[in-house]
Amino acid sequence: MKKEEYVRYDAIGLAELVKSGDVTAEELLACALEMAEDTKVSINAVAAVDAELGNKKARQQHEGIFQGVPFLVKELLAYPGLKNTMGSRLFLRNIPVDATEYTQRIDASGLVTFGTTASSEFGLLGSTETALHGITKNPLNEAYSAGGSSGGSAAAVASGVVPMAHASDGGGSIRYPASVCGLFGFKPSAKRNVASMELSGPFVNLVSEHCITRSVRDSAAFLSVTEKRGADATFAPLGFCREPQKKRLRIGVYTGSLMGNEAEASVLEVVAKTATLCKELGHEMHFIDAPQLSGKAISEAFFTVAGSAMNQMAGFMEQMLQRPLGGEELEPFTLDLIRWFRTLDDHAVDRALASMQQASETMRDYSGRYDVLLSPTLTSEPKKLGFLSPRLGKDELIGRTEAYVGYTPIHNITGMCAMSVPLFTGSSGMPVGSHFAARPGAEADLFGLAYELEAAMP
Repeated sequence: MKKEEYVRYDAIGLAELVKSGDVTAEELLACALEMAEDTKVSINAVAAVDAELGNKKARQQHEGIFQGVPFLVKELLAYPGLKNTMGSRLFLRNIPVDATEYTQRIDASGLVTFGTTASSEFGLLGSTETALHGITKNPLNEAYSAGGSSGGSAAAVASGVVPMAHASDGGGSIRYPASVCGLFGFKPSAKRNVASMELSGPFVNLVSEHCITRSVRDSAAFLSVTEKRGADATFAPLGFCREPQKKRLRIGVYTGSLMGNEAEASVLEVVAKTATLCKELGHEMHFIDAPQLSGKAISEAFFTVAGSAMNQMAGFMEQMLQRPLGGEELEPFTLDLIRWFRTLDDHAVDRALASMQQASETMRDYSGRYDVLLSPTLTSEPKKLGFLSPRLGKDELIGRTEAYVGYTPIHNITGMCAMSVPLFTGSSGMPVGSHFAARPGAEADLFGLAYELEAAMP
């Protein structure tokens, strides 16, 4: 298979070719490696490649729904044998040995994992511009950011290196990069999946693991691979959601951000077009006021628990190294966040968790009247590189993040499932995602709607 043909398929399409014998896993991997090399300088989506590991996996007997399909994992995920740098120079030599149930599920699905995608340092920022790997560019326009923290995953899919890539979302880090790269980004409900790591804590608990894809079916199939099954499942297993539902949805539409601001005009136009499309598909549309939440309180709580996690990590490493960490190991924003957290009192995390709990209860009450909520994914069209650079000051970066990423964090706090769907472009010609969210455990409603939208706007 030539790479020009390879890039036209989604993951299930490639797996079907392998199963039919029309192509081998080794041939697919060769295409992926060639694409990774072709885009290495121009896009810089792939953090590390292990061709030897990939070829070893490609030669194995493959089964599962993604039989023989090349795959990349975000560098925040500990995958045995691959560098788990977390986007930081501090962990440049960190290579995990042991598999988790999550990585075992990935392998059992037939995916051929051969490398990692770039992330912002520790997944903290909404643009992937790290001191470790450099700048990850948007394949649709290299002057723009591919987003973050899963910017490398989105850029790898949009540039054709892989048909889908693992990603994670602690405040919008799947949905935001998917939006700006014109891809489908789905965030599962909290506790839907098997655990991806042994660690737990307030910051880790915000994170949902999944993938960024070019097709709805790839995303739905991947969730069927990673979801919990059996006695410990929080929700009834979905299986593979393969098609639209007949159920017509009651959809609430709002446009005000968490900070109380409206999105820019071109984004509002995209939401209006999306609402019209949903109505044409037979869904019941209700235009409503934005949820009454304190964006400032949510932001402070989010960065407090993030600062706590970074402080714990830094304290462990400083004890191990017997010296303070500095700018040669951590980026300016990460260092500033740690220093800021160390000025807080002992009850700061408790207050942050209480604030999140209050916001969660408010959002669940608000969303309970509807099957699905529709809003913008971001407050504006995609931003150019440098807008969320880690070299900016902490207050400036947090302020810009609050203003730009004004819709997605609340769904992590509430544990809701959510998705950014690529339907329309903005005035700049760049993609503007439409964001849908539903109650925890209601993934079937979102996938059913996504299939309808995909059919209407292929």
